[in-house]
Amino acid sequence: MPATTRTTLRRSLAATAALPLLIGALASCGYGSEAKKDESEKAPVAADAKKLSASEVRIGYFPNLTHATALIGVKDGLIQKELGGTVLKPQTFNAGPSEIEALNGGSLDIGFIGPSPSINAYVKSKGKNLRIISGSASGGVKLVVNPEKIKTLDDIKGKRIATPQKGNTQDVALLNWISEKGWKVDPESGKGDVSVVRTDNKVTPDAYKSGSIDGAWVPEPTASKLVSQGASVLLDETSLWPDKKFVITNIIVSQKFLSEHPDVVEAVLRGTVKTNAWINANPDKAKESANAALEAETGKALAAKVIDPAWPSIAITNDPLAATLKTQSEWAVKAQLIKQPDLAGIYDLKLLNKVLKAEGQPEVSDAGLGVK
Repeated sequence: MPATTRTTLRRSLAATAALPLLIGALASCGYGSEAKKDESEKAPVAADAKKLSASEVRIGYFPNLTHATALIGVKDGLIQKELGGTVLKPQTFNAGPSEIEALNGGSLDIGFIGPSPSINAYVKSKGKNLRIISGSASGGVKLVVNPEKIKTLDDIKGKRIATPQKGNTQDVALLNWISEKGWKVDPESGKGDVSVVRTDNKVTPDAYKSGSIDGAWVPEPTASKLVSQGASVLLDETSLWPDKKFVITNIIVSQKFLSEHPDVVEAVLRGTVKTNAWINANPDKAKESANAALEAETGKALAAKVIDPAWPSIAITNDPLAATLKTQSEWAVKAQLIKQPDLAGIYDLKLLNKVLKAEGQPEVSDAGLGVK
C-alpha cells in the first residue's frame, strides 16, 4: 500500500479515536444504511386479520448477524403472524445511539440493541425511557490477531488492538481483560501497555489489511472477515464467561408503548420466541435466511468464508442473561468510563415469561434488576 494511503488511513483512525463518545455510542455495529424505513422484505398482512390495540408497531434492528432474530423474524413473517392485523413496520440502524434516539423521539416502539446503549439510555433518562423485555443473542465476539506478530496472549502487550467504539461493549471487555493481565491503559485515549484503537467495524478490515492495527476485539461477522484476510482467532470471549454465555443483543421497548399496548408487545415476544425456536432447530436454514435478509437490507450477502465460521459462534436465546449485563456495567465502572449506574427496574420480563410458560419453556431471570 502506498505511504500516502496508509497515512490517510491512520489519520482516519486517529480521528475516530478522538470522537467524544461515551458509553452511549455502544453495541455491535450494523452493516447497512442507518434507519432505512420500511424497505426490508416483510410478510403481508391478511386482509381479515384482527388488529390488536395498536394499528402498527415499529421495530428497529441492525442488519447484522447478532440481530438474527429480527432479520429472520421479519423476513419470514414469523413476528407478523403473531401480530395479526397490526402491521409490523421495520427500521434498520447501524449504531446504538441512533436507535435510542428514535425510541426516545417516538418514532420507534421496540428495538434490538446491545447491552451498553441500553444501560446508558436507561441511566441518562433516570429509568424512564425503556425496559429490556427479552434476550436475543449471546456470544459472537472474538480477539483476532495477525499471527505473524502475535502468537500468544502475552504478545498483545505493546500491540495495536481495535475495538468498535470507546466504551462500547467490546471496548469495555478488552479494557477489563487488559486490566486483569496487570497492564495499564488510559480508557480515554486508549494509550498504554496496549494501544486500544477505536474504529468502526466497517473500517477495521481495511485497517488490518494496511497494517495499521495488529488485531481486533470485535463481534461477528467482523471477526470472520479478518480471519478471511489471514488473521487468527486468539481468544473467543465466551471462554471468559460462566457457562460460556453473555448478552450481545437484547430487546428493548419504549415504556410508553409497553404501558399502552402490552398485547402488541406480547405478540411481538411470541413471534421472537417462535423465531428463536425455529433458528435453533434449523441452524443451516436459519443461516441461509439470515444471509438472504442481509442481502435484502444491504444489497450484499456475506461470503461463505465469512458467514460459515461466524454463524455457529452466535447463540440465539430468549434469556437476556441479566447477570452478565450487570457484570458488563461493573467493568465499565472499573475502567472509569461511567459512574456507578442505578439499573433497578431496567428489566420487565413478565410478558416474556408468560410467553415462555405458554410455550412450555422455563422462565428467565432479571438478576434482581426487574421493575417492581
